Amino acid sequence: MKKALEGIRVLDLTQWLQGPVCAQYLADFGAEVIHVERPVTGDGARGVRSIKALAIGDWNQYFQVINRNKKSLAIDLKKEEGQKLFYDLVEKSDVFLSNFQMENLKAWGLTWEKLREVNPRLVYATNTGYGHALEINRPSYDINVQALTGIMTRQGEPGQPPIYLGMGSGDTYGGILSALGILLALHRRRKTGQGQFIDASLYGAQLFMAAPTLQPFLASRRELYSTQQSRTQAGNPLWNRYPAQDKWVFLCLENTDENWAAFSKSLGQPDLTADARFDAADKRSEHNEELIALLDGILKERSAQEWIDRWTPLGISASPIQTLKDVAGDPQAWANDYFVKAHCDEVNREVEVRGLPITLSKTPGRVETLGPELGQDTELILADVLEMDWDRIGELKERGVIP
Repeated sequence: MKKALEGIRVLDLTQWLQGPVCAQYLADFGAEVIHVERPVTGDGARGVRSIKALAIGDWNQYFQVINRNKKSLAIDLKKEEGQKLFYDLVEKSDVFLSNFQMENLKAWGLTWEKLREVNPRLVYATNTGYGHALEINRPSYDINVQALTGIMTRQGEPGQPPIYLGMGSGDTYGGILSALGILLALHRRRKTGQGQFIDASLYGAQLFMAAPTLQPFLASRRELYSTQQSRTQAGNPLWNRYPAQDKWVFLCLENTDENWAAFSKSLGQPDLTADARFDAADKRSEHNEELIALLDGILKERSAQEWIDRWTPLGISASPIQTLKDVAGDPQAWANDYFVKAHCDEVNREVEVRGLPITLSKTPGRVETLGPELGQDTELILADVLEMDWDRIGELKERGVIP
């Protein structure tokens, strides 16, 4: 099967996470993504083999997974010949993507103003920390941007330190929004023949990620939506976390008398509906701490799966709160290709990797290769894309423009 983005060429001048993962989404669905790296040292992520100084495994999963399905071009953009070579590639490409500081792009002659002169059809995409309006020259990482957005102050129990949502969630979400922006610009180009400048920032992405509580706060300015909320004081006790015998479960029920009756019956305690403290929705909210304490005791009597098995036929929505170990063995995730296996040349075996979050019936994405070796495609790209002869390629190598 063909892939949805076949025929689109992307020059991927990115590093670390948000930018590379944006390009990875495009590569998964067929775009020819050329990951541009500095000679010798390459992308800084090539050296990431630990998180918080703890070794991860025997292969560089950080670089390999977010740069899968890509080609690697090593070129020295500090040299004038390297810049000229890059302009030649821009002329034959559809997208330029970068998350480097604008000062770096200016120094390398890779501004929007310059590249649109080279190729007016080019979609020029940046991944910034805070957006281009009121430019802020300070480092931007998932964790410190998340600190700015109010997300941290919504996590955890009152009185406890704010909690980082973790797992690079803002970076990966920002990468998806960046890929969306690129596709929108490419769609518009089909009508106008003109490219455009787009930006997807970490700040904007994380504010959008906070929407379910951010928007209610903007509409009401109620502190409820901006601060930590105690589990033991949930306004709707039927929409809350509870400890079962072996793990936590999350119960998701509207606080109605009908739901309360069905839920009480599932607990084997139908008489609860007659308890004067809980026999109406407003009373269950008023006596929420008492009801939550009562449910804590009842739900600890059975395993999470036993409760789920009881509730599912009744249409009671609830899920066990899983660990990553649990979800890594979930047949549903594997069946949908949310997890896949791919061959890793570094260790010469199949490894498990996160798969594709989107399913297309006619033009599906695939994980065909993991991250490339530094500069492995440089000579072929110059020969195939720029139709450069091998003597000229040899000259560039001698001058240190390419390795």
